[in-house]
Amino acid sequence: MVNNMLLSDFDYPLPPELIAQHPAEQRDASRLLTLDRAGGELGELTVAGIAALFGEGDLLVLNDTRVIPARLKGQKETGGAVEIFLVRRVAGEAEIWSCLIKASKTPPAGCRVLLPAGVVATVLDRQAGEWLVRFEGCADFMAWLEQAGSMPLPPYIKRVPQGEDRERYQTVFAREQGAVAAPTAGLHFTRELLDRIRGRGAQIAPLTLHVGLGTFMPIRVEELSEHVMHREWYRIPAATAEAIARTKLRGGRVVALGTTALRALEHAAASGVLEAGEREADIFILPGYRFRVVDALITNFHLPKSTLFMLVCAFAGKERMLEAYREAVERRFRFFSYGDAMFIS
Repeated sequence: MVNNMLLSDFDYPLPPELIAQHPAEQRDASRLLTLDRAGGELGELTVAGIAALFGEGDLLVLNDTRVIPARLKGQKETGGAVEIFLVRRVAGEAEIWSCLIKASKTPPAGCRVLLPAGVVATVLDRQAGEWLVRFEGCADFMAWLEQAGSMPLPPYIKRVPQGEDRERYQTVFAREQGAVAAPTAGLHFTRELLDRIRGRGAQIAPLTLHVGLGTFMPIRVEELSEHVMHREWYRIPAATAEAIARTKLRGGRVVALGTTALRALEHAAASGVLEAGEREADIFILPGYRFRVVDALITNFHLPKSTLFMLVCAFAGKERMLEAYREAVERRFRFFSYGDAMFIS
């Protein structure tokens, strides 16, 4: 499937002023471009009107991961400024994390970084471009992090995190701490909108996929067969797997709220049967992929030449998706994390 596919095949022109730097004033006020995969018709709504696209027997699957304030600023004991970006907690070690570190000089093992409220971070080792860091000096690390850290906004948002980002770069249904990037399609949804979807006779079921830093990492090879996907931890509850099975049996649609939910579902169904439980997804979805679970997708607009843009091209067809993006640019939709959305059915 990957053979002969090139990175340059998934490029498109995007005026930089269309990259959203702030969220819409209201979550569900963002614009929604609709795409019918069968006929290619495009339509436009606001996200507030998305409930009308659901019917009796449909199932919306959402990702309840919670973004942690992963960016920390501190100083070496010698006085130099250091920024630590938490990537993932090391299994079994509550206060040891794999991190990225930004400093004027590469910190050696044993380097101590002084952080707010008397917490000290000690660099232990470097592995595959990331540092192992031990944090000491607080009884409840996650509670301290909520106060000391800042939200990890994507690199294309060219401003420092502000107070609004604590709320708006988090879904209203965020519950399970661990992501370093938001499942951005879910940022548009309010509790009232979810209630309206239920009122249409649809059901809603959660899963958890902790979005990793790799979601922003550029592909560095032209031949896509050479690209190695990053891994992301996910968990699908048994009740969600059962709800999907019932939906399929009744002839309803499984609607994934975001590419994160889609990746988890499709990875869990790689054997042909959706399996509940915890795993790590490294699925690379390209045109030619046969979708086993997801029938419709709600998603934001994705970066050119990114794995997520490749995924939506696989879901709707590359030429159809390139045309939809051209139309979105022409209509001045807002792009990326704080931008507008699509409903692809």
